Amino acid sequence: MTVALGALLSPFKRPRPDADFPRTPLALSGLRVDLARLAAYERVCGFPTGEDALPITYPHVLGFPLAMRLMSGRDFPLPLLGLVHTSIEIDRRQRLAATSEYELTVHVDGLAPHRRGTEAGVVTELRAGGDVVWESRSTYLARHGSAGEGAARKGPPTALPAVAEWRLGADVGRRYAAVSGDRNPIHLHPLTARLFGFPRAIAHGMWTVARCLAAHGAPDAARVRAEFRAPVLLPGTVTYGAERGRFELRGGDGRLHLAGTVD
Repeated sequence: MTVALGALLSPFKRPRPDADFPRTPLALSGLRVDLARLAAYERVCGFPTGEDALPITYPHVLGFPLAMRLMSGRDFPLPLLGLVHTSIEIDRRQRLAATSEYELTVHVDGLAPHRRGTEAGVVTELRAGGDVVWESRSTYLARHGSAGEGAARKGPPTALPAVAEWRLGADVGRRYAAVSGDRNPIHLHPLTARLFGFPRAIAHGMWTVARCLAAHGAPDAARVRAEFRAPVLLPGTVTYGAERGRFELRGGDGRLHLAGTVD
């Protein structure tokens, strides 16, 4: 129902960087993790299963329903249809037990001009015992006419040393949607992806970052930054590269899909 409302409202929204946006956070208390769903997520993304610890990207999944509710609302100025997840920063401050009780909050922290439209920043916080133990900031882009100067995108950096080649099946988007709740039609089937200008379904950006971090690893206290540079078409083959605190995904033609760091 939330997604349907957002889709219905999308044609009536005219995004711009100086638009007003909702200031009140959405909150969920007494949150317990569904361990079966967590295990399914771990298998889809390549994390080890059976440990009493949340993967560093999993709180994003826990907060996704609240984020969708926020971005589907009448007072959110960007149209839900066509929103592109462009980046994420994650700050995990300690090990997160899978069996603990948490509180979630999600809020919009502002709008900004982008060279291709308007971006919104959406912040998700996970608390345990009143303390923030995990926090993320995602940027979402609504593409439209000129929205100010904005910074030009830097060219792709030199490729990192290749670590593995991953062959991705056509069902990766559907499998990730089942465990994450993100059922954006661009990820599910070629026909629905074509409605939004993609020749085939594309992988979720958060699946690509989770898959890389499952391979790379991260300490209990870690800060991750990732930028989604180009869509990964499904099916397809990508090369995972890593060196010290950096990771990336590239296509067979060398095109950079994802670039990230772990501190």
